[in-house]
Amino acid sequence: MRHYTENTPYNGGFDTNEASTMKATDFKAQPLWQTLGQFPENWPLFNGKPVPLGGMTVQKFFKDYWHKKPLLIRNAIPEFRAFFMPDDAFDALRDENIETRLIQHDDEKGWQLSHGPFKKAQLPKRKQSAWTALVQGVDLISAQGHALLNLFRFIPDARLDDLMVSFATDGGGVGPHYDSYDVFLLQAHGQRHWAIGQEKDLSIVPDVPVKILQNFTPDEEFVLNPGDMLYLPPHYAHDGVAVGECMTYSIGFRAPTYKELGVALLNFVEDNIELEGRYADATLKYQTTPAHLPDAMVNDVYQKLQELKWDRSWVAECLGCYLTEPKPSVWFEPPRMMDFAQFKKQAAKHGVFLVAGTRMLYHAPWVFINGEHLVADGDDAQFLIQLANERISDLKQMNEGRWQLLYEWYGHGWLNLNL
Repeated sequence: MRHYTENTPYNGGFDTNEASTMKATDFKAQPLWQTLGQFPENWPLFNGKPVPLGGMTVQKFFKDYWHKKPLLIRNAIPEFRAFFMPDDAFDALRDENIETRLIQHDDEKGWQLSHGPFKKAQLPKRKQSAWTALVQGVDLISAQGHALLNLFRFIPDARLDDLMVSFATDGGGVGPHYDSYDVFLLQAHGQRHWAIGQEKDLSIVPDVPVKILQNFTPDEEFVLNPGDMLYLPPHYAHDGVAVGECMTYSIGFRAPTYKELGVALLNFVEDNIELEGRYADATLKYQTTPAHLPDAMVNDVYQKLQELKWDRSWVAECLGCYLTEPKPSVWFEPPRMMDFAQFKKQAAKHGVFLVAGTRMLYHAPWVFINGEHLVADGDDAQFLIQLANERISDLKQMNEGRWQLLYEWYGHGWLNLNL
């Protein structure tokens, strides 16, 4: 299996050769979302792309369902065509560059959790029942996976996480549980039986490697077929069990804890703090209790730290860097290098696109990309905002500063030529 490299458009399949790799120009001739299903002409659109909500508008979804209650969507994507199949999941389980997990359950051993990569001999037989493989970051190894995730950009990029694929044999699942974030569960292949309920008791079974609810009483049950999708708000209990062999595509969202955000802000302060001077105590007095921390020292440091001001600009600057920081499993492979003049010539002719692993956000006056940030205003800001929103640019209006910036990002492997 060939792992996705950040500098080449990827066709969503495995064990391909260069001749069969879909180029970015092919994407423009037929946008990849068109390969996922058959959307009728009157289907609701958002920013020019179909909304994968079974004909429901984004406005109604946010008004009635987001963060409020579950939604079963039949034919969320009409005539859905899966692009990541069981054989791809088996290949991914053996790939050291892809984050994978294997979950098994039986009456004798109970719940078992293993992390990849796996050797072929370590994997259960495909005919064996009641096991599940989870493959993270499929949007980074499949162009169609990236296109599917992009259909959900009616949710801000700051919240979108990744596309996870679950392959399960008959009876397979991960047990009754809840997630701390919103999730869309799109049935891709085969059938899965879902039981869901708004549990008040979210206590977990102790001493098992996966988080299983101790007391789960479902309110609703249904079976999903390919193209059907289930939306669940945070902390809504659910249990999905494969009916025969099946695959489910999970579109997940980031919901960091405030503690995580607080730590990120403190780390940001550490890197950006400006406090002049050094502690001194010219008025120091002797004390008969040498181990006592002097009150005067505590008061002095406390007063000095009052110079640190927590304002919205610090929070925005920190959040942008934190939310665009690539995951540890993501790396960028620089493309074949060319000199600056060659880059300008090729980019002016073909345009550029942000590679799948690149995260780019903005909040005036900041532009954030892969954990780094810069200040931009005027036309420069508008150019970068357009690139962040559309993830592609034909570079019609350029200046030397923009060229230099894009060439730097090209060298990092963050964007590539739209050849």
